[in-house]
Amino acid sequence: MTWNPRTVPAQDGRTAVITGGNAGIGYHVAEQLARAGAHVVLAGRSARRTRIALDALRAAVPGASATDVRLDLADLDSVHRAAEQLTAAGPVDLLVNNAGVTASKKRAETAQGFELMFGTNHLGPFALTLLLSPALGTDARVVSLGSLTHSRAHLDFDDLQSRTGYRSMAVYGRSKLAVLLFAAELDRRLRDGGSTVRSVAAHPGWAVQGLTPARPPLWVPGPLTAVRSAPLALLAQGKDRGAWSVVRAATDPDALGGQYFGPIGPGSLKGPPSLQVTAEPARDREAAARLWAVSEELTGVHWAA
Repeated sequence: MTWNPRTVPAQDGRTAVITGGNAGIGYHVAEQLARAGAHVVLAGRSARRTRIALDALRAAVPGASATDVRLDLADLDSVHRAAEQLTAAGPVDLLVNNAGVTASKKRAETAQGFELMFGTNHLGPFALTLLLSPALGTDARVVSLGSLTHSRAHLDFDDLQSRTGYRSMAVYGRSKLAVLLFAAELDRRLRDGGSTVRSVAAHPGWAVQGLTPARPPLWVPGPLTAVRSAPLALLAQGKDRGAWSVVRAATDPDALGGQYFGPIGPGSLKGPPSLQVTAEPARDREAAARLWAVSEELTGVHWAA
């Protein structure tokens, strides 16, 4: 399927909530959706950084309709508060579960005592999505952000909190595998219930800050940034282009629930977004159903079909 990432279908009248929309890929997803006419809500944990992101967004997209909400996915109390505010504000047409934490060298925990990456990258978005499900419009989409690292990961249901043998990149990969299992299981439950809401997933390839265009005051490259980042350009791309796959998943009128988008280039590291296939562990229906049940138990949030 061909796709022009610079010509996003009109999103006028649609509200898009982007977690982690105050930085990196999340910011560029918000910018691209705002340019297409969507009202964007930047959901982030730092009020200061979110204000800076809103300033950058309005400078890049004059007249953009944008606001913010406080959200810390590592704290389920914050997730509940944000969901209440977003539900009260009206229908949500796009929920982009972008925010997360990358590989942490030392094991850390969320406010509720879950391993930080599993709790932030999976359990927080899981709870937020289920809490927001009554507010999703009839043509809404939930977009989950995966990672190439999921292909080498396997879930250990006896140690989901990684209390033994902690290895940061392995734990990160497992958290992203959990994200993709959730996205697939959500799609199945939506279709089984006759819902028109679509659950779609995407990954950004290898997106690095140094190849990202300036967005003052949010991101101002240093004098040597271009020189230091140039060797990466062969295989990597900026976070603005990393956002393309996410935006396609959110707006492509032909995208179906359960699909997965990522860069078309070699190794799926860079390039325009294309339809892709998740690795076999992310297609394990039994693991997905089991993870869903465990996630409901851990978060205390349950699916209202």
